[in-house]
Amino acid sequence: MNWGKSIILAFVAFGSFIGFLVYRMAITKVDLVRKDYYQTEMAYQQQIDRIQNNKSVHHPFKINYQPSEKAIHFSIPEELTQGQIQFFRPSDAQLDFNVTVQPERSEQVVSSQKLKTGHWRIKITWTDGQQEYYTEEEVRL
Repeated sequence: MNWGKSIILAFVAFGSFIGFLVYRMAITKVDLVRKDYYQTEMAYQQQIDRIQNNKSVHHPFKINYQPSEKAIHFSIPEELTQGQIQFFRPSDAQLDFNVTVQPERSEQVVSSQKLKTGHWRIKITWTDGQQEYYTEEEVRL
């Protein structure tokens, strides 16, 4: 085989490789962190205030993952009037879900049996009727 055919073959192989990479990038699913990312970013100072408020509370939310029980335990502050627990899966937005906090209890348990194994971020937003609070913790199931 002469040099001309080898160079043409190298260009064809390189072009095929680039075409394959473009195809793979086109079919790869990319989840944004949030669909309303820009609106949320504009109101981020409120989120910073919620985080600071949570640092000053006497009995903050505590998250305790129990692998043997296949459950996640949440200790609920006495001051809570209402709240929301968001289970956020960074790798797949379709697995995200919310749980409403029940303020009459001192502890709430969420089963982890149906949760897909891997990395989860648990985001808790709650209020005592006067101020809002926010905490977040990462859990690996």
